[in-house]
Amino acid sequence: MSEQAAKGPDDAVLRHNEAYKRFEAQLGSETAVASYMRVRDTYIFTHTEVPDAFEGRGIGSRLVRYALEHVKAEGRSVAPLCPFVKGYIERHPEYKSLVKMGM
Repeated sequence: MSEQAAKGPDDAVLRHNEAYKRFEAQLGSETAVASYMRVRDTYIFTHTEVPDAFEGRGIGSRLVRYALEHVKAEGRSVAPLCPFVKGYIERHPEYKSLVKMGM
């Protein structure tokens, strides 16, 4: 697991769990995840899951923003196969430059 963890709103702990190939937002015993596969320099986001306890609190959006900022800091690209990640990028054009062309 990445040693870089950040506290988000609602005291959710945001982290990159490299062993499980996902970004996580943990609040209490619940965990929201944005799963990915890595191919060379591209994070291919495949699935985002937010527990019912997190619904309507913006945790999924905060998690995806955290993940995209991580990708950006590494100088890598994104292939948003997950509809949630794709929708987030469409609503936040500052991340469109991360999207791998042809995806």
